Amino acid sequence: MRVIVGMSGGVDSAVTAYLLKMKGYEVIGVTLRIVNGENEVSRCCEIDDARQVCETLGIPYYVHNCSSKFAACVIDPFIQAYSEGRTPNPCVNCNRLIKWDELMRSAEVLQADYIATGHYAKIEQLPNGRYTVKNAASAQKDQSYMLCRLSQEQLAKTLMPLGDLTKDEVRKIAEVAGLHVATKAESQDICFVPDGDYAAFIEERTGKIFPEGDFVDTEGKVLGQHKGIINYTVGQRKGLGVAAGIPIFVMEIDAEQNKVVLTNEDGMYALGCILKNVNYMGMEKPEENVEFDAWVKVRYHHKAIPAKVQREGMQLFVVFSEPVKAVAPGQTGVLYDENGCVLAGGEIDR
Repeated sequence: MRVIVGMSGGVDSAVTAYLLKMKGYEVIGVTLRIVNGENEVSRCCEIDDARQVCETLGIPYYVHNCSSKFAACVIDPFIQAYSEGRTPNPCVNCNRLIKWDELMRSAEVLQADYIATGHYAKIEQLPNGRYTVKNAASAQKDQSYMLCRLSQEQLAKTLMPLGDLTKDEVRKIAEVAGLHVATKAESQDICFVPDGDYAAFIEERTGKIFPEGDFVDTEGKVLGQHKGIINYTVGQRKGLGVAAGIPIFVMEIDAEQNKVVLTNEDGMYALGCILKNVNYMGMEKPEENVEFDAWVKVRYHHKAIPAKVQREGMQLFVVFSEPVKAVAPGQTGVLYDENGCVLAGGEIDR
């Protein structure tokens, strides 16, 4: 069986390729070149690492350029969301629209049976026949949240060998296998904004300056001046520059009025949220106005909590079992079953 492994240049994809080769698969490494411009130097270093890993393993290696598609499907929507006062999660869309779509395209060209990635998650086929992503054995590294938009076709053709391993175990495997990336540090930031300065990236990319405006409280009282809405996200506390005598947080970003609404910690809790652009994974689209139970995460590092959910039209209305802090429009809400399998995921509308 032939498998295409998405090679990022890191230890996780390297060990994925190694494990699959040890299991008897015919492995081919493919790196997606997704970023041009200022970040090209770091990306070339990753390509060099991926190529060296493939040479060590004795497997073919290819680089597939999809930077134009990445800009259109990931970077441009990211900028648009921030410009509208929303907090996007570009990695979720990138996984489906770029990584999986392009790796499957490579698999078709190279006549491979599967694609594989170094994500910490598991793929299961449920009794209802649908494929889903399940929590990894290592809760600390679990990446199921980021994979919630994958399609049934993509899941059916995907292998994830790291789902039962910890990061330390992966590094030990790499060391024993003689892979030079065994101790390579993890990348923490969004790949196209490696320094984490989203505002500077957006202004440089668009050539647009986002003007200053008012910080206001929930009653509209002006508390100070903000530096442009793209500098803020819901839940932010640091760097506001407003002396209130108590801890204050960004509660809402009103792009139309160019205002940033601040509140105390009590005002940061929500009783529920509405999801749009929903992808149904482990479940079929539910009947309208029929309530069902699920566990929900509203951000990557959020601990899943019980919730009541029902569909109204194209949206899912989610009511939390307890108030949740800093629910940000634009982020992703993911529903799980009691076994840690993804049921559905969508964008938080409000």
